[in-house]
Amino acid sequence: MSHAPRAAFIPRERPLERISRCLFGLVLFGIGISLLIESNLGAAPWDVFHTGVSELTGISTGWVIVITGILLLLLWIPLRERPGLGTILNATVIGIVVDIALPIIGEPDQLIVRLAMMFGGVVVVALGSGFYIGAGLGPGPRDGLMTGLAKHSIAGYSISVRSGRTFVEVVVLVVGVILGGAIGVGTAAFTFGIGPLVQIFLPRLTMRELPNSAAAPTRKPEEV
Repeated sequence: MSHAPRAAFIPRERPLERISRCLFGLVLFGIGISLLIESNLGAAPWDVFHTGVSELTGISTGWVIVITGILLLLLWIPLRERPGLGTILNATVIGIVVDIALPIIGEPDQLIVRLAMMFGGVVVVALGSGFYIGAGLGPGPRDGLMTGLAKHSIAGYSISVRSGRTFVEVVVLVVGVILGGAIGVGTAAFTFGIGPLVQIFLPRLTMRELPNSAAAPTRKPEEV
């Protein structure tokens, strides 16, 4: 039985450009998450969990993001998922940026400013997603977990990426709320807005292979 070739950890085609675009996207992603959190109108489902754990443990939100990403990568092992450089960067850079950005941004009092931060945060996260996913260096820890689950069956039942992702995000959202995480209208704005926005940005920000390129195949952009 033949197998598709595995993508390189760092593609040979324009590696510096790919790494730069990935890092830029992850920085934007972290800033967008910080805007959502500091708007105090509700965070993204995973960040409700992150802020909830932070409230419970006293660990900074950024470090909770990093620790969660690393733990999720451990779950890749039994799923036989193979990380790329972008996967490792995703697990570390976003949390570091969040810890830097949160005290700089601060929480404003004016509702109009908070609303602008909420909507702006969703747009910035989507833009960052387009850059880092479009760089083709591998999916983030959470996305890879979903695609890994979709390749396996549990008790004879197959799991689609969409149903698996929905189930996991509902679970982390509920746990985050129980722990005291920030939930609100911003959570709904992110949940329903991020997909369409990424669909707009990703095709425009995905790096294209050069004509007649002999470089190793790059990773297909994963769903955010």
